[in-house]
Amino acid sequence: MKALRARMRRMRWTSYALVVAGYMLAYFHRMAPASIAGDLQRSFQASGAALGSLAAGYFYVYAAMQIPVGVMADTLGVRRIVAAGCLAAGAGSILFGLAPSLALASLGRFLVGLGVSFMFISLMKLNAVWFHDRHFGTIGGLSLSLGNLGAVLAAGPLVWLVSHTSWRNVFVGVGLLSLLLAALVWRLVRSHPNEAGLPSMRELEGEPAHPPHHGHWFGGLRRVMKNRATWPGLWPNLGVGGSFFAFAGLWAVPYLRDVYGMSRESATAHTTVLLLAFAVGSLLIGVLSDRMGRRLPITVGAIVLYSLCWLPLVLALPLPGNGGYVLFAAMGLGAAGFTLTWASVKEVNAPALSGMATSVINTGAFMGAAILQPLVGWVMDRGWDGRMLHGVRIYSQHNYQVGLGIMLAFAVVGLAGALRIRETRCRYVTHSG
Repeated sequence: MKALRARMRRMRWTSYALVVAGYMLAYFHRMAPASIAGDLQRSFQASGAALGSLAAGYFYVYAAMQIPVGVMADTLGVRRIVAAGCLAAGAGSILFGLAPSLALASLGRFLVGLGVSFMFISLMKLNAVWFHDRHFGTIGGLSLSLGNLGAVLAAGPLVWLVSHTSWRNVFVGVGLLSLLLAALVWRLVRSHPNEAGLPSMRELEGEPAHPPHHGHWFGGLRRVMKNRATWPGLWPNLGVGGSFFAFAGLWAVPYLRDVYGMSRESATAHTTVLLLAFAVGSLLIGVLSDRMGRRLPITVGAIVLYSLCWLPLVLALPLPGNGGYVLFAAMGLGAAGFTLTWASVKEVNAPALSGMATSVINTGAFMGAAILQPLVGWVMDRGWDGRMLHGVRIYSQHNYQVGLGIMLAFAVVGLAGALRIRETRCRYVTHSG
């Protein structure tokens, strides 16, 4: 038994580490446009709306792929789809780095979004089968924290690399690393303990395994979508996740530059704090939820904090001293509240359908970002007074207030949805297959 448990740990953490690396890749690509927004505008002579559309190409395909990925995670297995995703993301990143035109850069960004769209749902599915149910909130929080290291790399470290080489070289290099990761995933990852000849986590502890889903995958998806308890979690993903990704992934650095006169280095330092706080918050919120045995109060409280943090930005209030860092840290901690919806939706659906359940509501976060990134750019273009600096459009304080006001409205929609989430007390409330 001791040898069996040791083998279980080794296979679990090897599979987990490689899929988390793919998830870090997803976060890097998600947030990178904020740090190189000026470089992209200069390289492609892009307007705010065009820049927003380029960045949002990732989110369009990511959102569209969430439910298909959930189905594939439950049917084909994590190993196959993560390896394929790494190949697509690698090809897209290389194309993006070499693209001579905005059209080809957009195609590269689309391929990246397609490839990394496999990562999150696959990771949640892996967590569901390789870890015990009672630890799902904690391991989910850890996963978010590690994934966000990719977002942190897309802030200050990316700016430093670009200053020493070029944004193009960086993305070609990241693409090559993605291809290497695809090979490692194919060789070493196992989608389920059974693939390695091991018992499930529940069987290892003397409990019966969760029943499999019987019937066609479409029937399982229909069951998830017909479950009324599934849908409230979509709205925090759409409103909170969407506005957070849109702001941190594109508009935060230009906002701090144009409204507060910060250098790119100082602005990216603020986004680094924002992303680190989100990473830490995701872990702490998951651990706290598992220990309290509650989901809803923590989700709602965190989203209230996140929504309040938008007010100083929308009003363009002064940020004296380290006030900006404090505000961005609080915003990141609050944004992490929406991540508990993934545990909640898993627990109101059959265990065998956890990939599909998570995918349905996770679609909202990327729909939100896909809508907000170009929408905010389009709204600000409408009021732009024609000012430019070194080939980059400079927007007024009022332009940003209007754009960020839309993000605040999305956050409030997310809060309204969170209030309707069913409290599961950190356990499955249905066990039907």
